[in-house]
Parts: sequence; structure tokens; C-alpha cells
Amino acid sequence: MILSAAVILVATACKTDSTIELFNGENLENWTIVLPDSVDQESVFHVEEGKLYVGGIPNGYIRTNEQYESYKLHVEWRWLEEPANSGVLLHATGKDMVWPNCIEAQLMSGKAGDFVLIGKGAGITVDGVEYMVESEENRFKVIPKKLNSTENEPGEWNSYNITVTENSIELIVNGAVQNKSTNPSKTKGHICIQSEGGPMEFQNITLEPIE
Repeated sequence: MILSAAVILVATACKTDSTIELFNGENLENWTIVLPDSVDQESVFHVEEGKLYVGGIPNGYIRTNEQYESYKLHVEWRWLEEPANSGVLLHATGKDMVWPNCIEAQLMSGKAGDFVLIGKGAGITVDGVEYMVESEENRFKVIPKKLNSTENEPGEWNSYNITVTENSIELIVNGAVQNKSTNPSKTKGHICIQSEGGPMEFQNITLEPIE
């Protein structure tokens, strides 16, 4: 999509003085890696030519050291091989574990723009319908995106623009509004990037606080 490339360029050019570079393109000093103890962390998450490389196996994530609330988050990603699964986890809190309590902005191939609620108590309202994870035994709930996939072909860059306020979360994929929720049960927490399925890269991960 030519439009998507333009969206990425515009989003990058519109950085303000208040913009926080969550990923600096040099190292992972602003992040904590969460993986099984036996795993070589650098083989799954490392910086390569200014990009964040994510191996995809095993499942885990990298999370911001700080917690955030009310912001505009910009993330760019591309698949290096066969598209697989990943996600941007919002408002992650509690114990570091493979599937933390959070509200996920889905990155599974073809599903970018879905919401996924993870963990008991995670909830949002979409189009007047309330969704809530009621128990830890069934701790995942998916709310599908609104439009057909607006993702680019494997190897091409995509953009996620996620706006989070105390009362809403909006997911925009390559310029298309794919989902919007109100009344999130969680309004503050860590931001995480998942490893879940296949190799991919991220760049231009920035956050602009909303006052």
C-alpha cells in the first residue's frame, strides 16, 4: 500500500518536543526482557542495524521499564519470513509472565486491529457491548477489527497508531481505524512487544503523552 508508506513518513515527521523514543535504535536500556530462564535472551530480542529484532520463539515479550497512561503510541513492524503472531500489549501490570494481565492490540497476521483481553478483570466496551474476562481459567477474549485487513505484504513496513486515554483506546493500522473501545478496565501500565511465532522487526516506537 503506497498510502501506508506515506502514513509512516508523516507519523515520523510529526514528532513533537514531548515525543518519547521508547526504542532508541541502539540498545534496549529502556526495556525489560521477559522470557523463560533457560532461554538466551539476545537470541530472541536484540538490536540489529537500528531495528528491534524479535525472534518469535519462544513466547515472551519485552516491556517498557516505565508505566504509561494517556498517550499516542506509534509502532512500525514488518515480517521477515512467513507472517505469524505478535502483539502490542497495553497497560500490562502484575507479575511478569508469558501472558500478563493487559489489553492487547493484536499483531497476528491478518488480524492487526483486533483487541485481545488477557487476564481476569481485563475489560472494554466496543459499540456499546461490554467485554470482560471473568476468570483466569478462560483468560483470553478477542474483539475483532472493523475492516478487512489493511496490512502490507510480508517484508513491507506497517504502522500502528494507538491512542490511549482514560476513557478510550483507538487502533489505527496503516491509516485505517480498525477498532475503538471505551471504558477500559485498565488505564495505566507497561507497554510490551511480544515474541510469538516468527521473526520480525520493529522500528520507530515512540510515545507522545496526552496532557
